[in-house]
Amino acid sequence: MTDREYLKQLRIPTKDNPLRILMSACLSGIPCGWDGTANGEYPTALKILQYDTVKVVKFCPEEFSYGTPREMSDIHGGTGFDVLEGKAKVLSESGKDWTEGMIRASEKMLEIAKKEKIELAVLMDISAACGSQVIYEGNRFSENKVYQIGAGVAAAQLIRNGFKVISQRDYASLEILYSKIDPTHQIDKTKVDHHEIEWYREYFKIT
Repeated sequence: MTDREYLKQLRIPTKDNPLRILMSACLSGIPCGWDGTANGEYPTALKILQYDTVKVVKFCPEEFSYGTPREMSDIHGGTGFDVLEGKAKVLSESGKDWTEGMIRASEKMLEIAKKEKIELAVLMDISAACGSQVIYEGNRFSENKVYQIGAGVAAAQLIRNGFKVISQRDYASLEILYSKIDPTHQIDKTKVDHHEIEWYREYFKIT
């Protein structure tokens, strides 16, 4: 089942029985990014917080293990799934091995998702922890930074345990979500998800 098909089948939440969403804490405006900021402002995620038909649980895997501020980290040698299988590592920008801490953080995020009976996760794309569509391949600060299709460690942990994950840039999917939590919302059918945008298709040579 694709993410959009799953979203279409979500129940209609109410104030008494809100939709349970797990969100990367930075997307909600909490200053837990590597540099002590919220990594900017993300209206698509902040919009979700406006409704009383959702219960948003916020968590930052990297802050959990490494605090804020901290070094930037990226996955080397694969994706988040590979990290969980012991085939790739998470390294800080100065080369420290943060693999163990990132796996521990992903396990905490999974624990929260199960405890809260999460129905959907909306996570920060690109992040070595929370990315769901695109992450860096190796150090993002290198002269020739490289992107790859794949999930970060925490997102991969959720996905392999059956949770649906979308990013703040999956605009078409978010339109469906808005229509579930707000009966008056009219879906904008011109919106597309991140894997459908021109940059993504050109960069990854998808025809």
